[in-house]
Amino acid sequence: MMKRHENKKFLSLFSVVIALVVSTLAFIPALQAAGDGSWSSPYSVSQSISNQNNSAKTVQGYVVGQPTATTTVVTSNYPNDYALALADSPTETNTANMVYVQIPTSYRSQFGLKTNPTLKGQSIKVTGSLAAYFSHAGLKNPTAMEKASGTTPTDPPTDPTDPPTFDESYYDPAQGKTGAALKTALHNIIDDHTELSYDAVWNALKVTDQDPNNSNNVILLYTGRSQSKTTNGGNVNDWNREHVWAKSHGDFGTAMGPGTDIHHLRPTDVSVNSSRGNLDFDNGGSQHSEALGNYYDSDSWEPRDAVKGDVARMLFYMAVRYEGDSGEPQLELNNNVNNGTAPYHGKMSVLLQWHLEDPVDNWERNRNNIIYEDYQHNRNPFIDHPEWAEEIW
Repeated sequence: MMKRHENKKFLSLFSVVIALVVSTLAFIPALQAAGDGSWSSPYSVSQSISNQNNSAKTVQGYVVGQPTATTTVVTSNYPNDYALALADSPTETNTANMVYVQIPTSYRSQFGLKTNPTLKGQSIKVTGSLAAYFSHAGLKNPTAMEKASGTTPTDPPTDPTDPPTFDESYYDPAQGKTGAALKTALHNIIDDHTELSYDAVWNALKVTDQDPNNSNNVILLYTGRSQSKTTNGGNVNDWNREHVWAKSHGDFGTAMGPGTDIHHLRPTDVSVNSSRGNLDFDNGGSQHSEALGNYYDSDSWEPRDAVKGDVARMLFYMAVRYEGDSGEPQLELNNNVNNGTAPYHGKMSVLLQWHLEDPVDNWERNRNNIIYEDYQHNRNPFIDHPEWAEEIW
């Protein structure tokens, strides 16, 4: 039997051991969640350092300074806007625990530290190639950069305040109708809108798709990237005008009317727009290396989750607005892919599913109001009344 003084000695020793364990654990950093490198599940910085294999991944970390050499990261008096360093802790000072991020021209005004020194300590997400930079673990040629505390491609930007309501009497002729009668009534309401020239679309999109957190930028549809309004054009990493209802599906090109209808025209990255081409919409395929979260194969394109409903509602609008009168094409949804130049777009069952999974948000409502009030003076009924999609199809 253990004597009392031995028992006290044992308990005292046990308490010391426990205290040492607790104090040691206090200095162990929290484990980083293991992401898969997608936008919705980004790599930690430590994961990006361990996977320098030229793959395209999204990394999230804290801005800790600007790398100027392999083992040098400055934390003030930044020399330029060309690079930044990320770490899993905002107070990290060991360069071995950092990933060096190259900043392309289109992002320097937003993420360069010389221009934005207050960015230090903030968490950001970056999509790029995991490859050496400054002969150090790096992330090169980014295609998307966003402040993690702000809006992201998986959480579409919304107007800070609820958009103003509209006069519901606009839809009076459609009330109480269903099926084909509802479709016809809505067509008559939104028909004969004010048409823009294709050149005028450039400036219109700079307003309808403006980043609510940065009035100098637009949000790109498929990548979700916030990009300078002035970088519109045809060069790599510029943005251009995407016809969500592919203009070859009905062969209307860029003619005034369906070819310039900004209810379905959106800013997109040039190369991503090219990849989408005239594909119908459906689930599946391989993930796009630049527009992560988007998938495609030989006959279809699946947009990222945050805009699936937006895409569906734009196509619903087109199928109601263009019914073959006044010399316009008669556009219809069907349940096929590979529609080619026929005036059809699919896949209707999938679009209806996306419509339900990604409901209308303030971003869409605000955009709808701007188009109605300032440009075309007609509305997308399926943003105002989402329930009508199932009433018709």
